[in-house]
Amino acid sequence: MTGPRESSQKVPWSGRVLAIQPRIRLMRSFDERSHSYLGYVLNIDGTCGGKTGEFLIAVGKAAHEKHRFKAGMEMCGYTAPVDDPRKETAAFYKTSGIKVAKNADIETTTGPPFRGVPPNLETYRNRGHRRLDARTYDTKCTSCIWGCRMAVEIIIDQWNPSKIQYRFETFCYGPKSCPSYRPGPERKVSGRKGMSYTEEDWVDDDATSHRGPDD
Repeated sequence: MTGPRESSQKVPWSGRVLAIQPRIRLMRSFDERSHSYLGYVLNIDGTCGGKTGEFLIAVGKAAHEKHRFKAGMEMCGYTAPVDDPRKETAAFYKTSGIKVAKNADIETTTGPPFRGVPPNLETYRNRGHRRLDARTYDTKCTSCIWGCRMAVEIIIDQWNPSKIQYRFETFCYGPKSCPSYRPGPERKVSGRKGMSYTEEDWVDDDATSHRGPDD
């Protein structure tokens, strides 16, 4: 149960889940990259901090294990505005006191977009991802459990790690045969002394080489 102290530091929210996707942060350093699997992002249609509309809130791994979030659920809880919007795709995080008022009445779909209860974060890690065109993500993939918009931190100079660039990138963890999928242009990563690294197609091919076209 959320206590008075915790509640006073956060804002109440309530609403209906429109979509859920993994919350993953990507760290880049020239041709190297690493991921932090932090939890999930819920797209909610409701009220948050007295404002009505759609909003994105981040929830933890344990919360998903407990409630098994799914589009169509109606919930409420407390959450806080993110400290640094460059590092989060959601506008709110540190979500707590979640209560489910109504379970989902939306059936799992075989997609696209694929809907239902998202798998655990280890499943996403094991599947690997391919880059996803940002426009395709915005128009076709925001409600798919295999889509993911990541906050990206780029260390420009490994000898000066304080020099960082921030951006957002979109990825697909879904079946390779998905008809909605479009890779978009290759991504470039800035390096020290004006150098640049281009992440070519073979990187995605290697990351998903263990999966068949419909897996």
